Amino acid sequence: MPEAISTTIVPPKSPLVFAGIVLGMGFGGLADGIVLHQILGWHHLVCYTPNCIPASVAEFTKENTQDGYFHLGLWLVLLAGTALLFRAGRVSVALPGRVLAGAMVAGSGLFNFFEGLLNHQILGIHHVLPGSPHQFLYDMLYLANGILFCLVGTWLVRSRPTLVKPAE
Repeated sequence: MPEAISTTIVPPKSPLVFAGIVLGMGFGGLADGIVLHQILGWHHLVCYTPNCIPASVAEFTKENTQDGYFHLGLWLVLLAGTALLFRAGRVSVALPGRVLAGAMVAGSGLFNFFEGLLNHQILGIHHVLPGSPHQFLYDMLYLANGILFCLVGTWLVRSRPTLVKPAE
């Protein structure tokens, strides 16, 4: 019968985890911007009408320009995350993919939760699906998604993988 080999756990405050969180925040933001802003066209970074449908070409141009600055900021976050990942590689020999993936999932969840809380609820500059009769539900599901991603990512980072040693 194969015996289990236990591997070491990467500390939650390691450079790899920090790099993964930063990368996850960048990728989470890009997922929001690309899918919700550009592909589905549900909202922009700042909506000027209750349903986020621009009233003029000038308003549409302004919304797209603001989305561009949002994406530029996310690109800079990804650049910083990449630099942090290279730094983590110099500090540690073991860079488990599970830990990096978990930290990135958690980072994406952090982005969703805090962006949703700030922009949707506190500032009200846009909602997930503005003008929908279920607008509040979409906003709450977005926050719940953020919490779920944080929990799953944290579990991946903290769980100890078990490798099975092949039978001899």
